[in-house]
Amino acid sequence: MANHFTKASFTLAVTPAEAEVLRLIDDAIEALDDASLEPDGRTARFSALGPAFAACFPPADADPFSGFLEIFPDPDYPRLGFTLQVDPPDTGDTVGVWIHGEQVDIEATAALIQATARSALPFGFEYALDCDRMRPGEFGGGFVVIREDDIEFGGSARGLEKALTRRPGEAEHGLVIATRDREEGLLFWNSKAGFGSLETATVFSEAEASNTDLPIASDQPEWLALPAPLA
Repeated sequence: MANHFTKASFTLAVTPAEAEVLRLIDDAIEALDDASLEPDGRTARFSALGPAFAACFPPADADPFSGFLEIFPDPDYPRLGFTLQVDPPDTGDTVGVWIHGEQVDIEATAALIQATARSALPFGFEYALDCDRMRPGEFGGGFVVIREDDIEFGGSARGLEKALTRRPGEAEHGLVIATRDREEGLLFWNSKAGFGSLETATVFSEAEASNTDLPIASDQPEWLALPAPLA
């Protein structure tokens, strides 16, 4: 039987108050693992974590830990799969946090950061998929981008598929529709919201662009190829 690993190692800088909440994560999981706790004891353990922890994970029902359990894909198996090391507090504005492990639950980790480290957002990290046997298709990796109201996941398999299906000479990073407004300057098309900033623009492949009609605007829109991301 092969063993599979999801490895990640990264650091983030948080406020001292956020660092104190992150120090409590192991205590919270320890409480969840205590099957002997009666409801009153469970409530007491949650209260002992303090108001800052409760503000990050407000209960969704009668179970005081229900808000914390929402970050896990399987609430019956609340595991993060990493070691969390918080630097000692000092007089600075931020505290360093090191997260590393070989069985990292990527979704739960991202949700935890989103809930507890708001000052560090937007934040992203990469992870590696590994296996202790040389099996085809068992290796790869991915990334996570965490924003205040969104978590985006991407993987190397998707990037490989896009590279394999891209025709020679095709715009590697996609195409956007642009127009120029006299007052606002260059604007970019979003299929749901209309013209706006480049950050919200809809990105098309060349195949999609060939089947898409340009929207109507006062200045004739045109297709622009996106450059490679800045290093």
